[in-house]
Amino acid sequence: MGGLTHLNEAGEAHMVDVSAKPRSVRLAVATGCVAMAPETLALCLKGQAKKGDVFAAARIAGIMAAKRTSELIPLCHPLNLSKIEVEIEADPALPGLRLRAAARTVGETGVEMEALTAVCVACLTIYDMLKAADRAMRIESVLLVEKTGGESGDYRRVAQAET
Repeated sequence: MGGLTHLNEAGEAHMVDVSAKPRSVRLAVATGCVAMAPETLALCLKGQAKKGDVFAAARIAGIMAAKRTSELIPLCHPLNLSKIEVEIEADPALPGLRLRAAARTVGETGVEMEALTAVCVACLTIYDMLKAADRAMRIESVLLVEKTGGESGDYRRVAQAET
């Protein structure tokens, strides 16, 4: 692990200057899940949530959030994103929904925060859409699973047991 790049010599937080870094294709993938009661999952899958299409709302929210990451996370660079993809699938064994967000850009800095923000906001949207049916839902296991591009090289999370 390298040093903390968002601290200057005096230990003060600052935005990193990436202007001298080479541009490269960068990709980040994050995952997370929303655990819920089996009845809530069934309600969601039947399209009977009172607020509407849970999957569509969560996908759009995740995409919108990724595009605004620099407004939400201090010291994060605004990026020209090439692609944001949010996938949601039901997992009856959880029970709940598993989410995957992929962010891509060509630039001087990575898109990990954009992928993570997309997953988090999509999970929060699912909670909001279904909270009338199940306030005990849990947002779990949000993590970066892959990152490619840039000087620090590629990263892939080693498979772990599911929670």
